[in-house]
Amino acid sequence: MKANLGTIDRAIRALAGMALIAFGSMGTLAAPWNYVAMGAGAVFLLTAIIRFCPLYRILGLNTCGRKEA
Repeated sequence: MKANLGTIDRAIRALAGMALIAFGSMGTLAAPWNYVAMGAGAVFLLTAIIRFCPLYRILGLNTCGRKEA
C-alpha cells in the first residue's frame, strides 16, 4: 500500500474521526446511529493513521503530493 493521503487530508480525517467518536459516545443519538457514528469515526482515524484510503485508490485520487513511479 502506497500512501495516498496528504498532511491536510490526514488532519481533517483525524479531527472528523475524533469528533464522530465523541459524538457517538455521548449517547445523544438513537441506538443504532451512535454505533454508526463511532464506526465511521474509527474508519476515519484508521485511514489517517495508516495514510491510505482504499476509496481514494479506487477513484484514482492522491493528496499525498508524491509522484508515483
